[in-house]
Amino acid sequence: MFIGHWAPAFAAAAVAPESPRLGTLFIAAQLVDWAFALFVLGGFEHLRLVPGITAMNPLDLYHMPLSHSLLGSAAFAALFGVAIGAGLRNAVAGTWAAAVVLSHWLLDLLVHRPDLTLAGGADKLGWGLWDLPAIAIPLELALTLGAFVWYVRATKGPLGPPLILIAVMLALQTFDWFGPEPQGSPAAMVLTMALAFAIVTALAFWVGRTRWHKRHVGLAVASVRR
Repeated sequence: MFIGHWAPAFAAAAVAPESPRLGTLFIAAQLVDWAFALFVLGGFEHLRLVPGITAMNPLDLYHMPLSHSLLGSAAFAALFGVAIGAGLRNAVAGTWAAAVVLSHWLLDLLVHRPDLTLAGGADKLGWGLWDLPAIAIPLELALTLGAFVWYVRATKGPLGPPLILIAVMLALQTFDWFGPEPQGSPAAMVLTMALAFAIVTALAFWVGRTRWHKRHVGLAVASVRR
């Protein structure tokens, strides 16, 4: 799953005006993949490209016990949630940030071949929807677009920035699905992934600065009227 990981970020920003800004939630949604990129570059985790290993991509994610175990993801979620809660002085915001981080592992469980672990052990989990494009593609689009519409409807501000964000997300996802298979070294693969994340996250920070939750706007109007 690629852009579908940002669906929980849109949803958290839509449902909870106390949640962090959208850009912070976008970092949360892909935090374990940011960690995975750093761990691959540092030699602590490993992947290889094996054409045909799944119907949708050639990624053999055979060793990622730190970033993509449930225990590791939960640790990242807790640390990020505490950091955001302390930085914003808002425990609710920290809780939402942590929930979005943890959502990554749960969404990966749907699509990955068995390469996820509970605590870095030998037993591998993954329901394998990457081998079923007719299910995986509509599911990812439905999650992403549904959460995006929810976010736009729950917030107020110019429509241009969020439309640019979702257009870039869909363009990157289209290239991921239908472009040439990735080639080169694992380092090149994770650096390309990180560049895509950085572009989308920068746009999300921009969008978050242009929109306000309607409940916050309503409270401000009510306060002025008093």
